[in-house]
Amino acid sequence: MCGIVGLIDSGKSDVCQQLYQGLTVVQHRGQDSAGMMTSDGERVYLRKDNGLVNDVFRNRHMVQMQGHMGIAHARYPTAGCDSRHEAQPFFVNTPFGLAIAHNGNLTNAAHLRQSLFKHNLRQINTTSDSEVLLNVFAYELQKVVGDEYELKPHHVFKTIEGVHEHCRGAYAVVIMIVGFGLVAFRDPYGIRPLVYGQKSDHQGKMSYMVASESVALDMVDFKLIRDIHPGEAMIFQDDGKFHSRQCAETEKHSPCIFEYVYFARPDSVMDGISVFRARQRMGEKLAQKIKREWSDHDIDVVIPIPDSSRTSALETAYMLDIKYREGFVKNRYVGRTFIMPGQSQRKKSVKQKLNAIASEFDGKNVLLVDDSIVRGTTSMQIIQMAREAGARKVYFASAAPPVRYPNVYGIDMPVSDELVAHNRDDQDVANEIGADRIIYQELGDLIDACHEENPAITEFDTSCFSGSYVTGNISEEYLQSIEALRKDSNKVRQSQSILDLADLTGYM
Repeated sequence: MCGIVGLIDSGKSDVCQQLYQGLTVVQHRGQDSAGMMTSDGERVYLRKDNGLVNDVFRNRHMVQMQGHMGIAHARYPTAGCDSRHEAQPFFVNTPFGLAIAHNGNLTNAAHLRQSLFKHNLRQINTTSDSEVLLNVFAYELQKVVGDEYELKPHHVFKTIEGVHEHCRGAYAVVIMIVGFGLVAFRDPYGIRPLVYGQKSDHQGKMSYMVASESVALDMVDFKLIRDIHPGEAMIFQDDGKFHSRQCAETEKHSPCIFEYVYFARPDSVMDGISVFRARQRMGEKLAQKIKREWSDHDIDVVIPIPDSSRTSALETAYMLDIKYREGFVKNRYVGRTFIMPGQSQRKKSVKQKLNAIASEFDGKNVLLVDDSIVRGTTSMQIIQMAREAGARKVYFASAAPPVRYPNVYGIDMPVSDELVAHNRDDQDVANEIGADRIIYQELGDLIDACHEENPAITEFDTSCFSGSYVTGNISEEYLQSIEALRKDSNKVRQSQSILDLADLTGYM
């Protein structure tokens, strides 16, 4: 999971400051590295490194980031590589000069990597599937343009049709073409989010912005227009002209439901769904389940695990007519533990991240509400903290169903035996994490919580809960090989192991 931003100003004003501001509000989507590339139409200017956005970009860097268009990226590594060379944007100088910022995961990246070298003599310099995607785009564009010197929108649309033919998996993409403009597109299922907005200056010159979440547009006063549709491509040219075309038939709009559970900010609207309202409904439906299955409960107080579960927890407490209390104080200078690169680092960070307010626990039967339970180690430590603070009983509720299966579309939860709910029932999970009782959201209720906000979306990617993959090309052999790469004990990817995956996925 990553955060991407793209911006182009036909009035030719520098965009680096607005890109930076937009990137800061999608920082929650990736904490591993950050990068930005801008262009004045002739040259490109690049800054990227490991670390948070405000650590990577200093004043001395920003003054060098010239140009009226650019892209930026906050990286979340799905396999934990900490090399700065994996940071985005990536750039190739032919044809025209292309840079990419990509959110998602290509499930046939290994085969594409081999094919690009074998048939097109393109060398991929990193283990990133994003660099693979950029080179597929570059190859297709070169093929479409041929000997023509001037790039036209129809060339780009034809190129993206070729990308869709070859690439499998999840991808939300913004590409900068030097001297031409920005291009944005999504995979045919719309698994990863991408929105766009616009504004004009006092002379009527248009600026366009693309981002993973609508909050990035809010930050710099762009008006949200809409989501980029699955399989759709948009072109924002240097001169302010705008073009869009459906470049792939929409298979079935299936956004990742875990975006609404955990990743997205509550003030975002994606695919017509308010994240805040979806989480409210998750809380409502969680309360309804408790009423239905545990009507004689003895819960004294509902306490959220900050921050992403607050909205659901508050609604659960309201529906149950139980006191809601803030029982944990969060250290805001520690990153999101879910996306820490290794288990030991996640364990260490929990104590640094949260501290219990003893008076809210002492002698009480407490219902802790979290957005989800993935590995269970964080939940276990939080429950222990509640007991040490004096709680008589600790119940644990998850606004999401049990996470039992790998995710292959860009979320780092791929190893089944590291998921606490894998091959365990509810009582087993409660015993494992030390809770007196566990309450999970029903999958149907989670889907309804999101669907009610936008009835046009009838299907979501729920693969980490259901084991059903919307793209339909995920074999057991592929899952086993991905797990071997992504275990906490083996977070740094090995290039040869990645190439071995080529036999398990197809080019077409």
